[in-house]
Amino acid sequence: MRAALALTLAASVLFTSVPAVATASSADLSAPGYVQVGYFTQWGIYKRDFQVKNVHTSGMADKLTHINYAFANVGADGKCFEANAAGVGDAWADYQKRYKAGDSVDGVADAYNTPLAGNFNQLRKLKALHPGLKVQMSIGGWSWSKYLSDAALTPASRQAMVASCVDMFLKGNLPLIGSSVQGGPGSAYGVFDGFDVDWEWPASEGNPGNTIRPADKANFVALLAEFRAQLDAYGAQIGRTFSLTAFLPADPAKIDAGIDPAVFGYLDFGTVQGYDLHGAYESTSNHQSQLYSPAADPAPQRYSADQAIQHYRAQGAPAAKLVLGIPYYGRGWAGVSTANNGLYQTSTGPARGTYENGIEDYKKIIIKSGPTYYDPVAGAVWKLSGTSFWSYDDTRSIAQKTAYVKANGLGGTMAWSLDGDTASADLTSAIHTGLS
Repeated sequence: MRAALALTLAASVLFTSVPAVATASSADLSAPGYVQVGYFTQWGIYKRDFQVKNVHTSGMADKLTHINYAFANVGADGKCFEANAAGVGDAWADYQKRYKAGDSVDGVADAYNTPLAGNFNQLRKLKALHPGLKVQMSIGGWSWSKYLSDAALTPASRQAMVASCVDMFLKGNLPLIGSSVQGGPGSAYGVFDGFDVDWEWPASEGNPGNTIRPADKANFVALLAEFRAQLDAYGAQIGRTFSLTAFLPADPAKIDAGIDPAVFGYLDFGTVQGYDLHGAYESTSNHQSQLYSPAADPAPQRYSADQAIQHYRAQGAPAAKLVLGIPYYGRGWAGVSTANNGLYQTSTGPARGTYENGIEDYKKIIIKSGPTYYDPVAGAVWKLSGTSFWSYDDTRSIAQKTAYVKANGLGGTMAWSLDGDTASADLTSAIHTGLS
């Protein structure tokens, strides 16, 4: 899941009016169509049994503009790599797993000696059926940002990192690993249309053990500049263009520490984390993804998705390049009382989740027993299932968030992650409808 920010947002069903949204400039509002981004997780093919085929059969693919594939790892040498090692890499899922006809996007089984199999081949097939869809390789994430500060440190290290990523994922030169025949020169050519840089976080603490430097803020700009230069140079060679995006924090302290607005000069757009604002790592139930933070919020810091967006805008970020992140999962607290319908109540710890305690997919939350509550002031939804409090997004809060995107001239939305949606793509469809 995403990095847990020490942010604060909240809701009270006692409020009846929605806070006014900032007025976007006419230049921002004249931006072309909205992007609708969804992350496909490498590991979702296992316990969740969410395959690339499901993106097609659910109807998601027709409603998305971009899929970000999570994640590529960067090693201690500062270069993109593939491996089959727990917690380090899963080349088998990426491009070695051969799919049977019934599990394949196009109904055709992978031959034993095909140069490309796995998720990468399925994504290539998905793009063939949906020609307008772009697929980006997302680099880093919460677990694999450890060496990004080192990779971004010098001109030489930046050049080497970007060149390795371009070679592996755009030119498609995948390594042959173990006894597998999958991989080889050009084997993954045509799968990816660009990169999403998911550094969590420049100059701020992320996963324990990550390298962090004050210079990360300037080096992040330089790294994106190197990406842009190499993408443009390679694109000119083969007669096409490649996209570049980044996942950006919502915590104003992390924004100030690590995100220079100059990054937007190199990005097609930046996706702003609109979730993990609260979680069961805190003792009091709260909203993990609310749009606004009302006065009733008892947390020592009170942040919101709106506050993050307005913070970027105040620093000079163009509204049309800001994309609002929306979760397809909820965060849960156990042992809460029924006072205030469970909101802002002391808990005994994380609620039990199917795959991880304190976290649950949207499709799992909606079948839990108990009443649901929606507060349009906070732009937040929750369910009280017995003594478990679940904070998540549904079609009501999504309608409010997509209206916010349009009213503020933002670039669109991003969802983490597609495997949390229903088989009929209820959340993806709600976003698509809201942005139409």
